[in-house]
Amino acid sequence: MSAVTNSIARRLRPLEGTPVGSLVIHEIYRSIQGEGTHAGLPCIFVRLTACHLRCGYCDTAHAFQKGDARTLDEIVTEIEKLGDRLVQVTGGEPLLQPDVLPLMARLADEGYEILLETSGSLDISAVDPRVRVILDVKTPGSGEVEANLWENLERLKPIDEVKFVVCDREDFDWSVELIRGRDLVRVCPVLISPARGRIEPAELAGWILDSGLAVRMQLQLHAIIWGASTRGV
Repeated sequence: MSAVTNSIARRLRPLEGTPVGSLVIHEIYRSIQGEGTHAGLPCIFVRLTACHLRCGYCDTAHAFQKGDARTLDEIVTEIEKLGDRLVQVTGGEPLLQPDVLPLMARLADEGYEILLETSGSLDISAVDPRVRVILDVKTPGSGEVEANLWENLERLKPIDEVKFVVCDREDFDWSVELIRGRDLVRVCPVLISPARGRIEPAELAGWILDSGLAVRMQLQLHAIIWGASTRGV
């Protein structure tokens, strides 16, 4: 077994022994949606444990290890108690856990609007078509650009969103080339975020304006409201 394979296996250790019909959950909470086209709306967040990637700008490393196995019934019951109809499934990397697929389908059956935030490194073709996929394309500055599964860009639906987190001008230019080459703005909404502490928002805004692209700049609204290090928001 290679060193890379060993490293990934260690990262997935928190998922070992998870019973069928259960998910390892890091946290479930209610907050204001901080990103994407739903920013500002009340939303329930279901954060799953574990991620096989290690992006340099990751702000949810706390979800890499700790979590508790919960049945789908238990998860749905907790969501029902929180009351909102907008639910975001996130991580970690939620698609590492196969039973996330029936969870999202069940929530869609019950009339919830479902957002799935995924790294884009795992196949999204099995995701229920009613789910709005938020595909986080990894830029070179993330350190995980080789993990991108490019076929996912062909699987995007008009209701989906593509997100780029850029660390510097090179990341931005790389993203612009990909957006233009794939004509992504005609596929679904495209969002570009500055990696916290690496680019000033005003600088990124200027680059977007100069590019002439109809992309949406986004900042993390929850971090502006409560601070970048506050958990459960």
